[in-house]
Amino acid sequence: MEIELSEKLAALAHPNRLALFRLLMRRYPDGVPAGEIAQALEFKANTASSYLSALKNAGLITQQRCGTSLIYAADLPGLRGMFDGLLSGCCRNRPDICASVTGVEKILPTTERPFDVLFVCTGNSARSLLAEAILNQEGGGRFRAFSAGTRPSTGPHPEVILLLQAKGIDTGSLRSKDLEQFSVQDAPQMDFIFTVCDHAANEECPAWPGQPMSAHWGLADPVKAEGTDAERRLAFQQAYGLLRNRIKAFASLPFETLDRMSLQHRLDGIGQLNSSD
Repeated sequence: MEIELSEKLAALAHPNRLALFRLLMRRYPDGVPAGEIAQALEFKANTASSYLSALKNAGLITQQRCGTSLIYAADLPGLRGMFDGLLSGCCRNRPDICASVTGVEKILPTTERPFDVLFVCTGNSARSLLAEAILNQEGGGRFRAFSAGTRPSTGPHPEVILLLQAKGIDTGSLRSKDLEQFSVQDAPQMDFIFTVCDHAANEECPAWPGQPMSAHWGLADPVKAEGTDAERRLAFQQAYGLLRNRIKAFASLPFETLDRMSLQHRLDGIGQLNSSD
């Protein structure tokens, strides 16, 4: 049975359900366990379940069982159906009103106009700093990388500095930074924003000027690794390897042939790369 447009809009009309849906959109294409959603949004378990059920019944999110957990993800076909129904009905398909929000424009990095890229995590002490350093090293002058934390630490983790120096990467300018400093008026205008930890992706993000493209490239926090000194160092090495593979894939994208929609699919795909070999 086809879900009415009014049902989809009604499901998103409640501010808490909208906040839940926005969280799943930030984590897309990843799925998120129900318990993590409730914790991130500070909902009681039964309240979160009610909101999830309403969004699922409206065809806006999907549900899958993984062991004993229920995993939820944004349903992009359902969302597109809502917008198609809204725009077709209201605008009568006029191209001057209902032009595609994605367009076919292509954006290209050059050494004269490099892409500005921001990597975001919670503490900005390890993963996001590694990504910043790697892209500045590997980007061939076509990218300017930055990093920040939603709740920044006092400084880079010592193991990050040791690892990067061992790789021959300059660490003199690395420091932990607050995300807010990149949303002020004179901050660099970002072309891409990547979250590299789930906690940061779960949080509401500021409205960035220029509509930068974004994707979630989550990976385990090496700072939380347990075990021997060698095992903890290995966790940092693995994080470095995984980020380097993703960043090399990003830097080698054929930007000149990709429209924004195609580029978004490629960015999401890079976030699914799990090998650090």
